Amino acid sequence: MEWLDSPSIGFVVVFLGTLFLIGELLVRVKGLFAILGIAIMAMYFSYHITGDVGLWVVILYIVGLALIVIDGKVITDGTVALLGVVLMIIGLAVPAPTFIYGVLVSMGFIIGGFSSALFLKVFPSRNLWAKMTLKDKLTNELGYNSINEQYHQLVGKRGRTISSFRPTGTVEIEGEQYSATSGGSWIEASQDIIVVSVDGTRILIKPLENEENTDS
Repeated sequence: MEWLDSPSIGFVVVFLGTLFLIGELLVRVKGLFAILGIAIMAMYFSYHITGDVGLWVVILYIVGLALIVIDGKVITDGTVALLGVVLMIIGLAVPAPTFIYGVLVSMGFIIGGFSSALFLKVFPSRNLWAKMTLKDKLTNELGYNSINEQYHQLVGKRGRTISSFRPTGTVEIEGEQYSATSGGSWIEASQDIIVVSVDGTRILIKPLENEENTDS
């Protein structure tokens, strides 16, 4: 495998190995990417590990990968994953025969890691770091519907209070019960009401008699 002496070939090998290994963490492909990634990286390490560089670089690489998995499944804030990335890059660069070779395989790792995100457009996601992404504000601009559509459709519908409102309570609308608020007014149980507005899942109601008096 003398062709692995070429820095450009080393770049391609590490790029592909990282692409498939990180891709395995991001998408569900029944272990296929893991097999490809492990085989490619095993080829890289088996050729470059010599008497001067022991198996500790492989252990460093594996520990770094494990930290990324742990961060994605347990911690989900990215800090431990960043440490894992650093350890993996060190594990790849140390056995490199030259400085230029080490720089290129480090670049291959980074580019391969980012490129693996393209698999999300084709394969189902594993939802790694899902807890962290849920911290983003769910707005229409980001492609989300910020208002619960079911609640939004309640505007203008009539119902009956199940409990007294002072000023919150339970209301029944079309056979379903919802928590709601009357704003600032008190409403007794078993009174007819109408939904005035909905803000997210906050339902604002008013007595139906008030609505009828307004209309007249």
